[in-house]
Amino acid sequence: MHNFWPALIRAPMSAKIGILIIAFNLLAAVFAPFIAPYGETQTVGAPWENGFWDASAPQHNPPTLLGTDHIGRDILTRLLYGARNTIGIALVTTFLAFAVGMSLGFLAATLRGWVDQVLSRSFEVIMAIPTLIFALMILSVLGTEIHVLIVVIALLDSTRVFRISRAIAMDVEIMEYVEVSKLRGEGLWWIIRREIMPNTLPPLVAEFGLRFCFVFLFIAALSFLGLGIQPPSADWGSMVRENAQGIAFGIVIPLIPAAAIAFLTVGVNLVVDWFLQLTSSIRPGR
Repeated sequence: MHNFWPALIRAPMSAKIGILIIAFNLLAAVFAPFIAPYGETQTVGAPWENGFWDASAPQHNPPTLLGTDHIGRDILTRLLYGARNTIGIALVTTFLAFAVGMSLGFLAATLRGWVDQVLSRSFEVIMAIPTLIFALMILSVLGTEIHVLIVVIALLDSTRVFRISRAIAMDVEIMEYVEVSKLRGEGLWWIIRREIMPNTLPPLVAEFGLRFCFVFLFIAALSFLGLGIQPPSADWGSMVRENAQGIAFGIVIPLIPAAAIAFLTVGVNLVVDWFLQLTSSIRPGR
């Protein structure tokens, strides 16, 4: 941590922009109830009123800076609450996917043999099925409650985490300091926790950022298809779906949540690229 701030100061401008984008979105998500001008489901005007760019748009108090949606709810308010729902669920889902995928990946790489074969073949079977089709099938049967959504997406995404965790851990597991730990009689979990995990964290942290983007976009896609976060809860993907018909009439409202999705995705990728440059080598264990 003591090396973080000097590295941040020396970071390229693209990384600093990415950090600002992420910080902006996180602050919006955390403080949404305090800075949103209206309630999450409150109707404040007519459908599809324009925002600040249209001087002839109806005036409200507080003002609807970004206009209103298809039933007259404030777009800015929905964006703020949508950040809380979409980003929060994506973070929880990604953490769960990494908890499952990393644990089983390290276990397979360390034990090898039949444990590795069973786990690898099982995950390959799941990966052989297209993720979106598999998710749509499961959610259609189990329902679209938040906890079901999180568990289903986390388990599907854990297959990718398992593959990369296993591959990186197998490269570290053959190092001399790991062999010395085995000769000293150290237990399995001690070796994983003290020798393998510290030397696999840098690429896995970068992978966490990429996985978060994929999960974030996947939840938005499911919401767009009607099987993600359900109304009246705000969600960026469902906001695009609900207002998509307005594009035919020259209404720009659907593009605002789509731009928010792209904005955060670009920010995360900028930071991930920088982090990969900082952690491009494996350090020996201690």
